[in-house]
Amino acid sequence: MEVLMDCYFEEVFKNLDRDCLFSRTKRRELVQYFWTVIAGCAKGETNECDYESSCRHFVLSALRYHEKSRNENGQVCLMGKYHNVLYVAAKLAFDWSLQDNYTVARLLDEIYSCEKTFERLFLGAIFGTTAPHFIAGWKSDFKDKEENVHALVYFLDHATNANLEYKDGDISRRFIDVPLESCGRSPPVRILVQIGGSEMLLILLRFGATLDLENTSTNPVETILDKLKESNRKYPYEMVTCLRVILRVIPTIKLTVDMNEYKNFDYEADYNYQRRTVLEKYSHMLEDHLIPSARCGLRPTELKHLCRCSIRHRLWENFQLPFGIRKLPIPVALQKYIDLCID
Repeated sequence: MEVLMDCYFEEVFKNLDRDCLFSRTKRRELVQYFWTVIAGCAKGETNECDYESSCRHFVLSALRYHEKSRNENGQVCLMGKYHNVLYVAAKLAFDWSLQDNYTVARLLDEIYSCEKTFERLFLGAIFGTTAPHFIAGWKSDFKDKEENVHALVYFLDHATNANLEYKDGDISRRFIDVPLESCGRSPPVRILVQIGGSEMLLILLRFGATLDLENTSTNPVETILDKLKESNRKYPYEMVTCLRVILRVIPTIKLTVDMNEYKNFDYEADYNYQRRTVLEKYSHMLEDHLIPSARCGLRPTELKHLCRCSIRHRLWENFQLPFGIRKLPIPVALQKYIDLCID
């Protein structure tokens, strides 16, 4: 199988036009071709039908071809078919549920080394299959939004198991937090907060996506609260759901402190500012029970919730979200609570 794949890339693929995989239709045709090859080679194995091994051989061959073409060009990716073959490999890895974590992690590393983003794996799950064409000029390799979501979860699982982190200057980010270039270099969580994508937001937070609560311009809690404030008490369901999901992750609402008001800033000033801002600026949301008084400093935060936040942080540090929750020796109801499924 491995020899067959290498021969294809060396004897057939190299003679194809550079832009032969620019069209999604052409990529799907190649996926279907190799889907048949993988199935045929697996059935031809002497010991047993090994689809996993056949799929792994193809992905590794695609990675070798991409790496070789880049090395021959002075460590600069030629893009075109030389790069798009990685997305053919990604689609086949997902279709055959390739479980070899090392191979899938290498695939993600190769994509990032050229693009410095994973937007072609995220945008389809966030916006559906049509929007990426208008946002970034390409079409998703997965057939519909549901398959895009399943594919994203598949790669999130592998990235988590492989403890993948990517350098962006002096900052290291995990796969789930890498900014999307075509969306103003915003992280996926920020985009979902802006559009009110509560279902995808829950998925990403379960996998340990981080909320940039310290950034005064991108604080997701304040973004949602301000949008709800503008609705004149006709609260959009998706925004309300986003707020409730985020409140399951953070110990308490942390609002941006106006330093001009507190020249001698200290903990007590911060605490009083939080309380006063909530009471004055978002009082109607308190009355409508959108903001729990125990999550905004008006009452002590529930010990159960603080324990959930602490446990999730420890699991996040060890790349164990969300599946490591199932290993905890606690009742199923508490596992669901820690996994953000209930509040």
